[in-house]
Amino acid sequence: MAYVFDAPPHPSLAVQGTDKRFPVRRIFCVGRNYEAHAREMGNDPDREPPFFFTKPADAACDTPCVLPYPPLTNDLHHEIELVIAIGKGGANIAASDVTDHIWGASVGIDLTRRDLQSEAKKNRRPWDWGKAFDLSAPIAPIKPVAEITTLTQGRIWLAVNGEVRQDGDISDLIWPVADHIAFLSQSITLAAGDIVMTGTPAGVGAVGEGDVITGGVDGIATIQVTIGPRA
Repeated sequence: MAYVFDAPPHPSLAVQGTDKRFPVRRIFCVGRNYEAHAREMGNDPDREPPFFFTKPADAACDTPCVLPYPPLTNDLHHEIELVIAIGKGGANIAASDVTDHIWGASVGIDLTRRDLQSEAKKNRRPWDWGKAFDLSAPIAPIKPVAEITTLTQGRIWLAVNGEVRQDGDISDLIWPVADHIAFLSQSITLAAGDIVMTGTPAGVGAVGEGDVITGGVDGIATIQVTIGPRA
């Protein structure tokens, strides 16, 4: 096949314990999937059907890393999340079968230009400008699912400059991993390489130039991101 210019590199993420890479196809993010976070954002946490937004595949980047403070915002927020890496595609997947479709898991940060997201919400516009910008999904090396004890419980936490801001447990997910991935597969035919970011616990807040973000999900991965100068 002849392209009109050289095709860009395929986005990918590191894998724990190997030099192999996980190819990223799409990134799906679950909104308001922890009750306390839904409340802190002024929303009703009742167990309504999950909803999703997306980030481009090349928003994903390896960690540890230094990321530039993004343009067009003065209110960059951190959101720590359990990340699921899909290894086998499918549609209308039963919740009981979701584990068979998971290749691995990790921890990531859904970086958010909160001022742009808030403006979009106020004007009933899409969230893309607030969520889907360059390098907005730093993700730690992925751990193969065979090496993971559980995806239903475990501490999830984030600190900025050593001060813990987010501290929860993945057992607090309103829609657990199996349920929200099964629901997603009713609308989208999932494929190997898809990434699902599963939502953030309470305690989101702003970060600035020079801040060092650390975090993790117990038994799965830890992450470190430094916010550099403005892009």
